[in-house]
Amino acid sequence: MRRGYDIALSEERKVAEHMVEKMPLTSEDIRFQRVARLRETFPEVFDEEKVNFEKLREALGEEIATERERYGLLWASKSEAVRNIQIPSVAALIPDREASVEFNTTENLFLEGDNLEVLKLLQKGYHGRVKMIYIDPPYNTGNEFIYPDNFREGIEDYLRYSGQTDGEGMRLSTNEETGGRYHSAWLNMMYPRLFLARNLLRDDGVIFVSIDDHEIHNLRMLMNEIFGEEHFVAQITWKKRGGPSNDKIIGAVHEYVVVYARNADKAALKLMPRSKESKARYSNLDGDPRGSWVAGDLSANAKGGRFVASLYYEIENPETGQKHLPPEGACWRFSKERIQKLMEDNRITFGSNGTGRPKLKRLLTEVRDGVTVPTLWDSVASNTDARREINEIFGSNSTFETPKPTALMKQMLEIVEGEEAIILDFFVGSATTAHAVLDQNNKDGGNRKFIMVQLPEPTENPDYPTIADIGKERIRRVIGKLNEEENGKLKSGDEPSQDRGFKVFKLASSNFKIWDGAGASDEPEDLAEQLRAFAENVQPGRSREDILYEILLKSGLSLTAEVERLEVAGREVHAISGGLLVVCLEDHVDEELVRAVAGLEPQRFVCLDAAFDGNDKLKTNTVLQMKDSGIEFRTV
Repeated sequence: MRRGYDIALSEERKVAEHMVEKMPLTSEDIRFQRVARLRETFPEVFDEEKVNFEKLREALGEEIATERERYGLLWASKSEAVRNIQIPSVAALIPDREASVEFNTTENLFLEGDNLEVLKLLQKGYHGRVKMIYIDPPYNTGNEFIYPDNFREGIEDYLRYSGQTDGEGMRLSTNEETGGRYHSAWLNMMYPRLFLARNLLRDDGVIFVSIDDHEIHNLRMLMNEIFGEEHFVAQITWKKRGGPSNDKIIGAVHEYVVVYARNADKAALKLMPRSKESKARYSNLDGDPRGSWVAGDLSANAKGGRFVASLYYEIENPETGQKHLPPEGACWRFSKERIQKLMEDNRITFGSNGTGRPKLKRLLTEVRDGVTVPTLWDSVASNTDARREINEIFGSNSTFETPKPTALMKQMLEIVEGEEAIILDFFVGSATTAHAVLDQNNKDGGNRKFIMVQLPEPTENPDYPTIADIGKERIRRVIGKLNEEENGKLKSGDEPSQDRGFKVFKLASSNFKIWDGAGASDEPEDLAEQLRAFAENVQPGRSREDILYEILLKSGLSLTAEVERLEVAGREVHAISGGLLVVCLEDHVDEELVRAVAGLEPQRFVCLDAAFDGNDKLKTNTVLQMKDSGIEFRTV
């Protein structure tokens, strides 16, 4: 039976405004979350909602560093870079179905916009969900574009830069050494992005960062600060070219890939697959039923190591009676008793003709299923291979001079466990990472998902006006090629179909008018007029789908969450992730719709505040009805 929720008319407006919780239209407030964690761990250090540093010092005891001089990384405007992290984004990601492929079914994403704003927007829906990050950021060579560190106003500056609002716009500029803050400008760009990226990694996640000699030293220190020195995994040297440039005395033929883990103890990295050459070393000369083996040395300490007298003895060939001593200055690896047991187990070989020196049979079935990943990658692929790849896609007039080869990314994908993993790249360039993910899934049957983020940096190519356009087109062509190849093959009925699509979203201002009070008149009549303008708070020209995805992402759900359109009480609602969230974007709600939504039993319900048409009694009753049904209710 329905409860009565009648509220005295004179109190309706006050009660409604007090009871209805508005959905926040900003990204995750990083500072608030960190303070909340501190409060949970050290409630005793808070006085009147502020941190008492003296109490915190007492609580931490000897863990507090008191020395005035200590090891660390400082640079000009570092504090501003830290503050930049703490400013929530009020932007939105607007879907672009026309630029997408298989929008309704794919779980891959291409997000066009400034990656700092995008990373902020991903903090709720993708926190702790990304398995692997690869980035190839600007190397700060002084002659290439770097990401602007002057997007001080956040989304407003980006909109001017990308031509979405009036004004002269902004262009990326080179970071000349004569600028006075050459390294600082690069660090200010990288610090907030790496900090936010770490939040997105799973506990067993890893990040790979390409870099050259210009900033490798600063990058290592920066990542030590953000990830912790104890979570450093490796610094890989990648041979990018066959020989040095002729215009240098000492020419670099390498770059680096720096690897860190969110938690080094949990990072799930795999051995590299054994090559055909490695497997060819194993054979089965004596028909051993245990399979192929390779002969290994039985001696030890041949190069001046510790000599053990008890391990110096004769090994007798049981077939020929020939006796063998260790090489001069060496001894055997095992005791005489252990050797005898190995003999009985057919683990000692005397060569193909039975007259050679004793060797230990190492069975292929007993060695590790793979080989250790080296820190020198000198045969993976080169920049020449990368240029050939992109030229095959776009022709010889490609905008990119030095793209990365897909083989480099595939090497990383092969050593990262998780064929269902989310792979993030927020310096996409020509979208090599997306290309590599699609190819690797095709190779091993995996179902990896990618999230690509790219600034629409202008090009001089009329066919592809921005770098983002090139990246999207490359992915389309790779998908087309893979689909064409698959159409010519027989496919078993139980073979799962590959995800060969991607949703495109573009960074834009919020779909809602954000009231910040700046420039508001103090005159009652002017203020009343401004408030009336905000009564209808949806930006003109925005579709319901635009609004839906902003609500979805800022509610902590992913951009690829399942969306089902339902008709409820004659109105359209959207059920997200099987009813986890129900969103109604109709211009008008009534009691019948409210009861019908409650009957769906979602965890959360969101609708437009303006849909109540000023009916505060209905709004208050909706709050109570949803609370009575155990449903979290918010308006936007």
